[in-house]
Amino acid sequence: MKVKEFAEQLKMEILTGEKGLEKEIKGMYICDLLSWVMSHAAKGDAWITVHTHVNIVAVALMADIPCIIIPEGIEVEEATIKKAVEEDIAILRTSKTAYQIACEAGKLL
Repeated sequence: MKVKEFAEQLKMEILTGEKGLEKEIKGMYICDLLSWVMSHAAKGDAWITVHTHVNIVAVALMADIPCIIIPEGIEVEEATIKKAVEEDIAILRTSKTAYQIACEAGKLL
């Protein structure tokens, strides 16, 4: 499923404009330990994290993650959004918890 369709179906806010929306999501990964994500997320996983600093974009690039999902309406640093746009990584935000997102995504993916 493409990031754009995924975001629309789960009613998520897209923080990065049109960037990265045509990439394919193949699975889901939830973790806040960046080094763990780099070594355990699968290529094509959407990633749910509460982190909002610019390092999440670097992790997404290294792990070949098409989009980063920020739960619970957490504000994302402007520098992070700017870097994600530069690197063609979509950042999505929702008021839902990570658990709620995963449950809904499990029905779609």
